[in-house]
Amino acid sequence: MFSIYKLQHQFIFEAEVANIEVFTSAPHELLVGGRTSHLSALNSTHNSDLSAPSSIKACYAIVQTPTSEVAVAAQKPTEQPCTCILGILFNGSSQWRPSPWSGWRRGGTTSATIRRRDLTFRTHLSKPLVQLFLPTQLLTTPEIHRTTTLQIGCAVAAILISSIVTRLLVLAHANSTPRPVRYRVPPPKLPETKTTVEQTSIKIPGTSAIQCYAPATGQFLGLVNPSTPDGIDRAVAAASAAQQTWRQTSFRERRAVLRSLMQYVLDNAEDICRIAGLDSGKTMVDAQLGEILVTVEKIQWTLLHGEKALRPSRRPTNLLMAYKRNTVHYEPLGVVSALVSWNYPFHNMMGPIVAALFAGNAIVVKVSEQTAWSSAHFAEVARGALAAHGHDPALVQAVACWPQAAGHLTSHPGISHITFIGSQSVAHHVAASAARSLTPVVAELGGKDPFIVLDSAAGDLARIAEVVLRGTFQAAGQNCIGVERVIAAAGAYDKLVDMLAPRVRALRLGPDADVGAMISDASFDRLEELIAEAVAQGARLLAGGSRYNHPDYPRGHYFQPTLLVDVTTDMRIAQQECFAPVLTMLRAKSSSAEDMLAVANAPNFGLGASVHGSERDPAMGPIVRGLKAGMVAVNDFAAYYAVQLPFGGVAGSGYGRFAGEEGLRGLCNIKSVCEDRFGWMGIRTGIPPPVQYPVPSQKKGWAFTQGVVEVGYGDGPRKVKGLGKILGNM
Repeated sequence: MFSIYKLQHQFIFEAEVANIEVFTSAPHELLVGGRTSHLSALNSTHNSDLSAPSSIKACYAIVQTPTSEVAVAAQKPTEQPCTCILGILFNGSSQWRPSPWSGWRRGGTTSATIRRRDLTFRTHLSKPLVQLFLPTQLLTTPEIHRTTTLQIGCAVAAILISSIVTRLLVLAHANSTPRPVRYRVPPPKLPETKTTVEQTSIKIPGTSAIQCYAPATGQFLGLVNPSTPDGIDRAVAAASAAQQTWRQTSFRERRAVLRSLMQYVLDNAEDICRIAGLDSGKTMVDAQLGEILVTVEKIQWTLLHGEKALRPSRRPTNLLMAYKRNTVHYEPLGVVSALVSWNYPFHNMMGPIVAALFAGNAIVVKVSEQTAWSSAHFAEVARGALAAHGHDPALVQAVACWPQAAGHLTSHPGISHITFIGSQSVAHHVAASAARSLTPVVAELGGKDPFIVLDSAAGDLARIAEVVLRGTFQAAGQNCIGVERVIAAAGAYDKLVDMLAPRVRALRLGPDADVGAMISDASFDRLEELIAEAVAQGARLLAGGSRYNHPDYPRGHYFQPTLLVDVTTDMRIAQQECFAPVLTMLRAKSSSAEDMLAVANAPNFGLGASVHGSERDPAMGPIVRGLKAGMVAVNDFAAYYAVQLPFGGVAGSGYGRFAGEEGLRGLCNIKSVCEDRFGWMGIRTGIPPPVQYPVPSQKKGWAFTQGVVEVGYGDGPRKVKGLGKILGNM
């Protein structure tokens, strides 16, 4: 019939009216036409003619009947339809006071104490009621919560306070850290003549060099000589020698280097994005988000919180050891290594470098052959920050090599820790190789991240659709924590499909368009096979589904943005990581936690996940707790990565964590130190006579040690008894 909108504490309905009757069982105030009419439950009729604003073009007659029935009638002076807007405010006090009415502005507020009471509405209309709030598709439920001015103000205030606190922290550290030193790094060289490669492959016959080219256009970028085992040995030795001095530096000195590095990134963001985009195929927007934003966030977090994470920390003791003081120290490991992927060549390199340097280590980064051209330049960016402050740039080493030489690095006895970012298949080789030297490995592998949409999110689908698109097609879908599967039940599924389908079809491909290129065409056959197989099994292909031959860039590696719906968990495409601009949608039986988790946890992956719905939804908590994932974003996508929470997965998505306190401490030798608290008083551990070698009596020795255990860990009576055993067997 008609809708009631909950705007703060005010209920408003709008309609083309002839007669509207509102019934209430309690005294009330009736606000009409910008005036307040104070009505009480009298056994008489009260008539009041109120004039509406000219924009409404209607007059109202308000009638109070003996049965507390209020009738509102509108006489229209013209033939044009008019709108009756009736706001009813209920005051919970026994004495009714007039409440200020903010006029005819929709969503007006009142300072009166408001309490909702039961209402019944009855209409006698010649025309159906018209809902005037737009967009109408957002108002499909009887009650819609809208953000009020107060809520917006609180949110803005919270953001401002957070910004001020962060700024104060930055200033505090700035006062204890030298100003950043600006330095310059020459850009990577390009061939004088702009040419296109004949073979779109990094490996070409006739040479062992790595062919570097732009995946978006096929432009030839240059040749990079791969590192050999001897070259890797030299890199590790140089890093180790430089680390002997670096490990003695203070946190203040390390912050100075990172501040200069951050200044360089901010000053040269456009060049960095252009270089990274040229070598990896991503657009400038994608590079700004995926290369710059997350890198400067990691640097800033380390500047603000790194020292706190690595300062020696006190630990509790117990009754028997109350005279001891316990401390945990975080000391540099030496030379660590990171094997990073090609999807974000700048950020994937800088993240491990920032953490390693601040922890007092040197680092050897094995970069991907796919992005060897840009990675050589990015290594010089990090080395430049060290040199600008008089430190040995050899602390940072970058090697690019073919797989057969990579094993020499991962099994190298001079490497103390390995961070690996890549695929499951390569991770097996890395772990086996590292085991030869018993080198610990943090493995961050792929994912099949679920994006769960609960029925309670039905009113938020427009925003959710935007998040899905960015989470899926950022960097052409080549994200380890990208959206791979959208899971929804009946309350949201079809609406979300209708929103996404035209948007996906409208996406443009190209280096300066919406979706960039993929790193190579090596996965195109597999992707097309998975999609075709899913369609044959009942899935519906609504957009894309195959490679794209770009008319302007025939050597570019483009895959059409794809939307595949009605996918089921038994299809291979629902089990395997796509790592491509491919969005699959799966329908859950219901919005319950059990049904959602059955779909979300089906693949053998467990990296990231997202859950969207009302925070009061009873399924929200069980889903967050039940997801097989290392990280979960609630009503967001991948937010955990932008705030330096520990990053990593479970099951087929790897093990261990980097980023945050856990990641920083993982690059340290965690040394436990237990020392005398009152050594200056001569209170130290001594061996009591009953247990000194040679043991005088096993019987007395047993009774004595039993007494020690009971005193330390027994309840009250047992402690007393234990004390007696100690004294009786000394």
